[in-house]
Amino acid sequence: MSVPLLDLAAQHGPLHDELRQAFDSVLTSGKFVIPSPEVEKLETDLAGRCGTRFAFGVSSGTDALLAALMALGIGPGDEVITTPFTFFATAGCVARVGARPVFADVEQGSFNIDPARIAGAVTARSKAIIPVHLFGQMADMGPILEVAQRHHLAVIEDACQAIGAKDHDRPAGGWGQIGCLSFYPTKNLAALGDAGACVTSDEELARKLKAIRLHGQTGEYQHDLIGGNFRLDAVQAACLNVKIRHLDAWTSARRRLAQRYDELLAGLPIQTPPVGAGKFHVYNQYTIRTPGISPGISPGISPGMAPGRGAGSDSGGGDRRDELKRFLAEKKIGCRVYYPLPLHLQPCFAGLGYRPGDFPQAEQAAREVLSLPMFPEMKQAQQDEVVAALREWIARG
Repeated sequence: MSVPLLDLAAQHGPLHDELRQAFDSVLTSGKFVIPSPEVEKLETDLAGRCGTRFAFGVSSGTDALLAALMALGIGPGDEVITTPFTFFATAGCVARVGARPVFADVEQGSFNIDPARIAGAVTARSKAIIPVHLFGQMADMGPILEVAQRHHLAVIEDACQAIGAKDHDRPAGGWGQIGCLSFYPTKNLAALGDAGACVTSDEELARKLKAIRLHGQTGEYQHDLIGGNFRLDAVQAACLNVKIRHLDAWTSARRRLAQRYDELLAGLPIQTPPVGAGKFHVYNQYTIRTPGISPGISPGISPGMAPGRGAGSDSGGGDRRDELKRFLAEKKIGCRVYYPLPLHLQPCFAGLGYRPGDFPQAEQAAREVLSLPMFPEMKQAQQDEVVAALREWIARG
């Protein structure tokens, strides 16, 4: 049985009539861009879910990050501290406004930025921290906010993979000055294309974000700021207004699947995703680590206990992970590596002066992570197929 990494057709099929009705409504209204009732409805729902006063639909998660940096006035000469283990847009947007990305290593377990490493990255030029809630689990926001307050830094939450996630019952996006969301088709709440949002409770930042998404326009043909064309179109908003009604049920399904993965993989030399105390994980990805996996290993190593090795050591972690990835592909089981090359080692950031070994936890994660199939409509038989293939690979040889 083939098992896809993600199956959007399984999600869209049952929603076909609802989506069609929503699209027809937009077509009839003729209101395709901001201001639009569909966009405003979505923004109200997003603000409520994130625990903020305001939400602004934008064209993508990347543009949400860019708009947030622009609203905070971050630019040339400034530094922004973030993680080297995330999608490129997080640091790419920092560079696009002319600021310098400064990296701090990640935690071994969660893959999120390590609050203990942030303070050491602060300089006189530091203006903000961008923690990323990677794979659907929030970063440890309490200590991050403490560092930010101590050094008078803004906090932009990259919650693009984490709508609905919580840290001690407080939702992602509602902790920092601005939260950024993505509705790219692979996300838990997915548009039929690209879309995103910024959320905030700061009235002045809300005023700026509202203007920035429309070229900085504050009145008809009046531009007090320089912004961009970051508008969310009404068709995507209409799609999201249909889907958001199902988000809680989809989140529950993801969490049940993750719990079942944990149970089925227990005892294998695989580290399943650890969940921090007080964290509500929404599993945008179910990402395992493969340290210590070797054909013929007998089961008995508890999840999370397989030893990893630091950067620069001859661990062979990447080779083993990539061999497993190829094996699963041969079995027609979807899997993917997020992210094989940390940001500090990307060619475009060579001028920042980082070298291999600077962030050993991020580099080790890049060698060892593998995301398994995870989508709300996944059947138990499909999940059993994935686990059987993992067990076969471990036992062979």
